[in-house]
Amino acid sequence: GFSAAKVGVFGRRICDVIAERDGTEAAPGQDVKRGYAKSWITSTGSLDGGRYIKGWLNAEDAAIWDGTLGPLVKPAGPDDHRDAGERTAAALSSVLSGGHKATKVTVICDLETLTGGNAPARLTDGTPIPAAQARRIALAAGVSPLLLGRGHTPLYLGYRERFASAAQRQVLETQYPTCAVRECEIPGTLCEVDHVNGWALGNSPTDIDQLALTCGWHNRFKHTSPNQIGITKDPDGQYVYRLLPPPGARSRTRTGSGPPGPFGPPDTTANWAA
Repeated sequence: GFSAAKVGVFGRRICDVIAERDGTEAAPGQDVKRGYAKSWITSTGSLDGGRYIKGWLNAEDAAIWDGTLGPLVKPAGPDDHRDAGERTAAALSSVLSGGHKATKVTVICDLETLTGGNAPARLTDGTPIPAAQARRIALAAGVSPLLLGRGHTPLYLGYRERFASAAQRQVLETQYPTCAVRECEIPGTLCEVDHVNGWALGNSPTDIDQLALTCGWHNRFKHTSPNQIGITKDPDGQYVYRLLPPPGARSRTRTGSGPPGPFGPPDTTANWAA
């Protein structure tokens, strides 16, 4: 029942599988019809709903690929056991689904800096920006005031809303240069907004002081393994997530027998994630 063109696509995929099996597949990018100058990608759907992808990127497009996906392909902490191919696929899915929103640059500074002060501004990753340069950037950029409450906690609306607003996300990106999970280096600009105590259980409204940024992998891990995430809050109002060992391993650690395991010592001040 398939068209001739579709059968031809299946045939090319069968040839690729045979070449992979026999070790006779062409070198990456070697395509007699296209050469190396132009980028190309072929995509073939499988009968089970999956998709095979094959292609070649020239130097310019490869640089865009590396710059966009590179930060997302890094392992999400010591417990991320995915191989590079699996991480690359997850990174590409994140970009295609809109999770990648790093097309802007956020400069953070005090009002005094904008009005002539000498205190340096900073980027979301902590890189300092001279005050004079921050003022020059502000001349052509959008300026958003950030209202801070007691304890430097940003105050924004968010009740009765399931998803964080653009303004809330901008604030969170100034608070979280990386994923909230300790030792995860995924940039905050590439992370997802997480309801600290779980939206589904009704314990965490979409308020700025109930939100954090976590990478997609840790966000799903927190949902599926809530007893292995410990949550604390630092003096600046920023949440810190820690990976905890499974219940059996945690009880052994608390007895004091032997050195701390790979998850570190137990955190008796942590709140369990819902």
